[in-house]
Amino acid sequence: MRSFCVKLKEFYDVRGGELEGIVVDYPWNDQKNPNWKRPALLIVPGGTYWSITNRECDPIASAFLGKGFQTFTLRYLCAPDGVRYPEQLIEEAAAVDYIRKHAEELDVNPEEVFVIGFSAGGHLAADLAIEYDSVKEKSGMELDCRPTAIGLSYPVISAKYGHVDSHNNLLNGYAEAEKAELSRELNLDERVNKRTPPAFLWHTAEDACVSPLNSLMYAAALSGQNIPFEIHIYPNGWHGGATCDYEINDHAEFLRRNARWIDDCASFFRLFTKEKF
Repeated sequence: MRSFCVKLKEFYDVRGGELEGIVVDYPWNDQKNPNWKRPALLIVPGGTYWSITNRECDPIASAFLGKGFQTFTLRYLCAPDGVRYPEQLIEEAAAVDYIRKHAEELDVNPEEVFVIGFSAGGHLAADLAIEYDSVKEKSGMELDCRPTAIGLSYPVISAKYGHVDSHNNLLNGYAEAEKAELSRELNLDERVNKRTPPAFLWHTAEDACVSPLNSLMYAAALSGQNIPFEIHIYPNGWHGGATCDYEINDHAEFLRRNARWIDDCASFFRLFTKEKF
């Protein structure tokens, strides 16, 4: 197993962003099978576009590494770093492009790059699913960045359904009129189209920070375009459950049910892979 960190600005025209990788080497003792590949998972943690939440970094990577994915965590720049939209989107697109361009050395199937985001990171993951084909216009770079499918964990989707702070931090520094227009454009459920990748979504009905309407309305938009999706709304639970284990959460019996999202998400992603393990 190998771990490494890539500073994206050394390869791309971005302000910053770091890609932390944990990848498994060929697991057998005999000569490596050149056809052995794993799907890749890019993890986009939350933090209101103000910071990066560690509970949605290594714990998620560890969980999905054990499910057969090569895992990569994006530590993108946030508002206190003096950046605003679309910098975070371009860093995310660059991360997907980097994984694809280095697929051979990472033992990754380049056709199977999944993105999973949490809270504001869910907004960023969904934004890439919506805007991947406009990244060249926004960045001036040719980036191969369309996700195979995405996972959205208690995501911020629209300012209409709550957590305006995420939108405000993302658009920090814009004049009010421009900020209002961009905020409408970043209500992502309204921009789902037939080219939008499939999605797995989970939320809790009790989420008092980011309303489950965010997930429900995004799923409804996918349904309207006949795009494959899976959604779970668990009756109990707070915002930011991450892996839903007791190492990073206060003890609560309902977490045992909520933790099933990891198996379900991995299973959903496997619908779009050719590897059988």
